[in-house]
This record gives sequence, C-alpha cells and structure tokens, in this order.
Amino acid sequence: MIYSLRDLVWLFFVYSFAGWCTEVCYAAFIRRKFVNRGFVNSPYCTIYGFSAVLFAVFLAELADSAFFLFLGGLLLASLVEYTTGMLMEKIFHRKLWDYSDIRYNLSGYVCARYSLLWGLLAVATVRYVNPLLCSLLRGVPDLVTLTLQWAAAGLLAIDFITTSMAVLGMQVSAKRLSQLSEGMQHTSKLLENRLTVWVQKRMQRSFPSINPETIAADLRAKSEQAKSKPAVFAKGCSFYKLVSLFFVGAFLGDITETIFCFLTTGVLMSRSSVVYGPFSIVWGLGCALLTLFLYRYRNKTDRYIFLAGTLLGGVYEYVCSVFTELFFGTVFWDYSGFAFNLGGRINLLYCFFWGIAAVVWLKIIYPKLSDLIERLPVRAGRILCNCLIVFMIVNMILSSLALARYTQRQTDGPRAEASGAVSPDAEPEDNPLASFLDAHFPDERMERIYPNAKLVD
Repeated sequence: MIYSLRDLVWLFFVYSFAGWCTEVCYAAFIRRKFVNRGFVNSPYCTIYGFSAVLFAVFLAELADSAFFLFLGGLLLASLVEYTTGMLMEKIFHRKLWDYSDIRYNLSGYVCARYSLLWGLLAVATVRYVNPLLCSLLRGVPDLVTLTLQWAAAGLLAIDFITTSMAVLGMQVSAKRLSQLSEGMQHTSKLLENRLTVWVQKRMQRSFPSINPETIAADLRAKSEQAKSKPAVFAKGCSFYKLVSLFFVGAFLGDITETIFCFLTTGVLMSRSSVVYGPFSIVWGLGCALLTLFLYRYRNKTDRYIFLAGTLLGGVYEYVCSVFTELFFGTVFWDYSGFAFNLGGRINLLYCFFWGIAAVVWLKIIYPKLSDLIERLPVRAGRILCNCLIVFMIVNMILSSLALARYTQRQTDGPRAEASGAVSPDAEPEDNPLASFLDAHFPDERMERIYPNAKLVD
C-alpha cells in the first residue's frame, strides 16, 4: 500500500489518540484514578503516532511477510521507545517509565514483553488496520481534511511548545533550587507563572518520578563533583564527543569503503555521501549512534555487543535505504545478488559486519579516539566542532539539492525529448538555482561522486 502525506498525518493523530486512550486506561486500572500519560496536555501520546508513521513508511513493503513485518516493527518501535526514554532521562534526570523490574529489559527503557507487543501491533496495523482506516479517511472531502489536519497540527504545536517551555522552566527551577539556600527556595517558586506551574504539576502527576527538588539535589551533587575535577572537552558520551565521532567515522568509513571496493573490484571509485570531502554520512551516523546506544554497555561481553551491533546495524541500514529512495528517488546500494537479503536493502553477511564493527569500535577504536578527543583544549574543541557542524549542514543541503536536480535532469529530460517538447541541445531552464546546480554539478560530476546510484520511480 502506498501512503500519501495526508494518510500519514491521519495515521499520526489517530494512533496518537488511540495510544493515549490505552495509556490512560492502563494507568486508571493501576492507580485507580485518571492520569494524563502523554508528554503534551492534549489527548495524544505521540510516541504511538510517530511509531505508526514509521511502520507505514519503512515497513509497508514488508506487508507480505508477517515474520519480517513483526521483526521490523519490534526493532523499530523498540528503538524509538529506547531513544525517547533515554532522551527524557537526559532532560528530567529521571526515568519517565522503568521496566527494570520486568525480565529481559534493556536499561529499563524497553523490555521483551512490550517489544513483542510492538511487533504484533506492526503486523496488525500495516496489514489490516491501516488499509481500512485510509480507505475510510480518504472519503473525507479534501477541504475538511486539510482544515482538520492543519487545525490539529497547529494546536499540537502550540501544546508542544507550551509543555516544552514548562519543562525548560522545571529545569531552570531545579538548577536555581540547587544554587539557592533552603530559605530562598520558597521565594523562588513564587516567580513561576501559573501556566508553567499547572503544566509542571500535571507532568508530576503523570510521571511521579519527576520532582524539581530531587532533580535539584542531583544537580547539586553533580556540580560539586564537577568542581573537584578539571575541565575536559567532550567528557563521556557528550554532544561534542558524538559530533567528533561522527566526523571521524564518516571519514574513516569513506576511506574503508574505497579501499574495500578497490580490492574487490579493482576500480577506484568515490564512496562519499556528499559533494565536498570524503565523508560517508551512513558510516558517520552509524558510529555516533552505535556509541550513543551502546556506550553504557561497552564493558559487556563481545558476544553481547556483536548481537546488538548486528540488530542495530541492520535496522539502521534498512531505514537509510528506504529514506534515500523515498526522498531522493535514488538507490545507493543494492544487495539483491546476495544470499539472505531483505528487499536488496540489507543482507545477513553485512549485518554481521555491523556486529563485528560494533565490537571493534567499542573495544578497540573508541577508547583510543575518545582519549585523543578529550585531550583537545575545551575552547578550541568547541569552536572546531561548531565550524564542522556548519560546514556539514551546508554540504548536506547542497548535496541534496544537487542530487534532486540530477534526478530531475535524468527523468524530465528523456520524457521531454520523447514528447518532442524540447530538443536535446536545449538551454538550461531559466532558474538561478537550477542554473547554478547545472553548472557546478553536471551529470559527469554527479556520476563520479555517486557511481553506484540508481534512479527509481
């Protein structure tokens, strides 16, 4: 089934509301009272809506295989739940949900019981519920659809901003409480506006583990520990550490693939993802994400890290393949000729390579790289990382535009010639951006940068 943007928006709101109802009913059964379990104040639990959209976008082509659909839903939703839980803990310094008392859990963020349920929901939604919902909702007049969707999106955006500001206020309050004496804390609380206080109280009712006083105590303890230690650039698994690892991984990944292709095919070809510099975005993001998700497990056994790297690498490569095909109309790799492949997007052998790479990365390469990165002066390291971030953002935007223009030339040109609308020697269209891209990124250059790219409908 092919989903339009309107279908995906409908699915997001329908499943967000259904997820909210489920969470509210479950909380009412456990606590014997009504509790809004969503992050926002509206009757939406957006993690369900977001997961449903991901199922529709990335797993629709697996609808004919219940097993792979189940496995994909299990892994994809577990990844979303793990990421959300880890992010919320970074914000609140507390877990909003904790599965630590359930067997076969992963840091308390996900557990086998609910991950299996996510897999069953993926099969049910993609194969049965989504076609029925979309067939019903497509019957709604276009004007009504647009009005309802824009109104719901606008209200949700306002709600999200309001809640985020309240959360930020909670963080500021906690930091302020950690810096004030006990006698001044009561006066500080009076400065909060009523809306922020209401949202904060609602969040504390929904998630009892959130408590500004407790967060303040933790921040105070961390501040005292930090004072006793010298300043270190990108300490631990911090933002600048991940940024540094992204660029190192992107560069080393490009060089590794170039050498591998030369040894196996005898052809020296570009493996870069961007138009400027030898950087493989897939490898860079892979290194950063592997570090982010597996950092706390770096002392686990090699077998554990290999299995985690195999699963995460397979999901990551599959998602990247679908994403580039949907947004750029281009396939950058095709494993159809390999045994045990899934839609040509991933294959078992390369998934094992991801597992091996995870072990080598966490056990051998990462410790040495981390030590070298932390030796950079704090100020110089931040300036360097910020400059590299700006460079890569511009590089990726320009690469996306060049790829889109290249795809347009390859598809529109032959169609126009076939219809007799334009001659093969026609001048470039009168568009400054198109003219710039045609002049600086002609077909020859794009095919040299992306030699394995295949256009798809």
